[in-house]
Amino acid sequence: MRFLHTMLRVGNLQRSIDFYTEVLGMKLLRTSENTEYKYTLAFVGYASNPEQAELELTYNWGVESYDLGSAYGHIALGVPNAYAACDKIKAAGGNVTRDAGPVKGGTTVIAFVTDPDGYKIELIQRTEDGAGGGLNA
Repeated sequence: MRFLHTMLRVGNLQRSIDFYTEVLGMKLLRTSENTEYKYTLAFVGYASNPEQAELELTYNWGVESYDLGSAYGHIALGVPNAYAACDKIKAAGGNVTRDAGPVKGGTTVIAFVTDPDGYKIELIQRTEDGAGGGLNA
């Protein structure tokens, strides 16, 4: 088995595509539209499957917002430098909700960003695997 993608329902597809591509540096990999069932999909990521898992943004026509629920946690992205990534995200208009710094009770450097729909994204500083995609700083 292999991890393929994570799906998020979004209230404004273009706004979400802009955030993930322009602020987080992902690529728009592909889109599809289903007129019968009234939804549009956009897949974004730093690379396509099978190289990396993707993020599926689902827009159900006419639905502008969702209750995120209490079970959802966050998406995690590896970055080589969380401090520089936060600076880059802020400069691009992104919402950094927890500035880079060590995790409570540990030494791993993390930060949190919120996307336009309120989904949390954790940035984890990881230099050993070259992680970071478009957030390399």
